Amino acid sequence: MYVVATAGHVDHGKSTLVRALTGMEPDRLAEERRRGLTIELGYAWTTLPSGRRLAFVDVPGHERFLGTMLAGVGPVPAVMFVVAADEGWMPQSEEHVVALEALGVRHCLLVVTRADLADPGTALEQARTRLTVGVLEAVVVSGRTGQGLGELREALDRLVAGLPAPDPEAPVRLWIDRAFSVTGSGTVVTGTLSAGTISVGDELALGGESVRVRALEALKEPLSSVAGVARVAVNLRGHGLPERGRALVTPGRWTYTDLVDVRISPVGDFRDVRRLPRRLIAHIGSAAVGCEVRMLGGRLVRLRLARPLPLHLGDVLLLRDPGRDRAEVRVLAGASVLDVRPPALDRRGAAREHAALLESAAPNAASALHIHGLLRAADLIAMTGTSGAGPVCGDWYADPEHWAELAERLTATARRYAVEHPLETGMPLEAARHELGLPDRQLVAALVRPPLTLAEGRIMTGPSGLPAPVARAVERLRVELSAHPFQAPEAGRLAELGLGSREVAAAVRAGRLLRVTDGIVLLPGADARAAEVLSHLPQPFTVSQARRALDTSRRVAVPLLEHLDRSGLTRRVDEVHRRCL
Repeated sequence: MYVVATAGHVDHGKSTLVRALTGMEPDRLAEERRRGLTIELGYAWTTLPSGRRLAFVDVPGHERFLGTMLAGVGPVPAVMFVVAADEGWMPQSEEHVVALEALGVRHCLLVVTRADLADPGTALEQARTRLTVGVLEAVVVSGRTGQGLGELREALDRLVAGLPAPDPEAPVRLWIDRAFSVTGSGTVVTGTLSAGTISVGDELALGGESVRVRALEALKEPLSSVAGVARVAVNLRGHGLPERGRALVTPGRWTYTDLVDVRISPVGDFRDVRRLPRRLIAHIGSAAVGCEVRMLGGRLVRLRLARPLPLHLGDVLLLRDPGRDRAEVRVLAGASVLDVRPPALDRRGAAREHAALLESAAPNAASALHIHGLLRAADLIAMTGTSGAGPVCGDWYADPEHWAELAERLTATARRYAVEHPLETGMPLEAARHELGLPDRQLVAALVRPPLTLAEGRIMTGPSGLPAPVARAVERLRVELSAHPFQAPEAGRLAELGLGSREVAAAVRAGRLLRVTDGIVLLPGADARAAEVLSHLPQPFTVSQARRALDTSRRVAVPLLEHLDRSGLTRRVDEVHRRCL
């Protein structure tokens, strides 16, 4: 299915043309038919010569219903722009084309109607001159006589054939343009599904609440699944009647936000961004919400929305002046969303710095990471619809430049810590996390790279993790113990070697010494080596037998055997004997 909206000045024959093409009445309200004036959105559909099915969203052309017109055009990828031959280009023709330009509509078919009432040449020339959107071709018709309708159907076929194919796997965002209740079925909402797929049984989100799809229709036909682009009616379970402008979305795939940073693209006669009113109406899809404007610099602006909207980077908002001064153009600009989770700007100069960061921003994951530095996968997907390149660790994604800078800062921080705490094995991960301002310790661990090493939750600045004087003292002790590994030196000798209580504690934390008990230190692995020696004794054995086998003193043997007991390497049999396990 394809969907096209109408656009153009009031009473230029948009509804008449839709009626002639489809055989359906787009004006649903009795008042509309009585006054001959479209007030609400109308819907009709037809089959084109190629067999493609085309749905129309017919919009009002009167200036008082511009908001309704935008609700119809907002989610639609292409437009049939109508100009009457007997009146030519008119004020609402101008306002509608300015709105299309602001919304970024790039696919348009120009239709000059009422060719039976006047020469269409002048209107055709005016429209071609004033239209700023991408006009595929122009067709001259008469809805009353049928002149040119065949050519129009073929032109519509060519228009929709050239539209970009929507992604059926994209996250759903269905802007609701109509909601009503059906007896026995409950709430039904309608809208234009621009991308993604909705299926019966799906869990979707509506204003933060979970709802289930009970049934689906497209062009009055019940379906089990519908992919965009399509006009759909969704029967919901678990929700009352929502208002126009709410959206059905895939849970977790959009960022609900009331604060956005945008790049302004002025349209029509409005050119000076500095003259933006402080209060505007922002339109997207079928939504229209008030917003307050804060200038950031150049064409960069922060909008505070009256209520949260589900947005992605790259979404385009239309900004409209809600005032009644007709000397001003009401549609002022398009606003491309650059950030949906902007930071606070409380510090002096923060707005200017943030604007400089946004200046080169693009609507993609790389840009989001450039702005935020680090993001979890769920947040990145909700901001952009995709996660981009691989994570740096766990579910964390990082901007490459920011990640490299963090690695450099960690190295400098760990070295500074080693100087300030010379007897500690290394910098605790938590201390490094706090120093770098990171949200997760696993990020710090992932940043550790040579010459840094990580062991037992500490970041060390070298392979030993010990200051050079302590490392040299440990090496001297290692030499002394190499011939008699169980003859632990007394405190005086340790001090002579340069191993006071603090140095010993640092070496034990680094895994360079084994503390058997206070005052008794051996080399790492001495306990396992002792158990191996003792295993060759007749079992069970006494302390005296163990002392002789280990070539050590009772001062060392007794605490060493108790250490082996605690380690599960030996077990006491009675008050005198032990055996190896």
